[in-house]
Amino acid sequence: MRETVVTREMIANPKTKYGRAKAATRHFFTQRVTGAINIVFLGLLLFVVLRLAGQDRTDMVAVLGNGFVGLPLAALLVVVTVHMRNGMRDTLEDYFHGDLYRLLMLLNTLFCILIAVAGVAALLKLVFWG
Repeated sequence: MRETVVTREMIANPKTKYGRAKAATRHFFTQRVTGAINIVFLGLLLFVVLRLAGQDRTDMVAVLGNGFVGLPLAALLVVVTVHMRNGMRDTLEDYFHGDLYRLLMLLNTLFCILIAVAGVAALLKLVFWG
């Protein structure tokens, strides 16, 4: 499969089509929606941080083990990792191309999945098993 090299002239010409328009729109929409959700969840996160300030482990387990706190925090963690992956994708697209870009995107995706799975598993363990 041969890659098309995008030149400055192609980008400057508004009639030139390059890239996948639907993928770019989905990426733009996802980045905005996850950013908005992060802002909404910021209140919950601030509540948890302020509630746990100066508390011992028993109080932490009690607060995070509450389903009304732990489950939204697990959802927040998933949304944050999706937002993080998309943000890193923007940076990687700007500076890397070809096989190196694909490798770095794979590593970026795997890292985000690892963070999400580990964090959600820890929160679910606290919520359901204390």
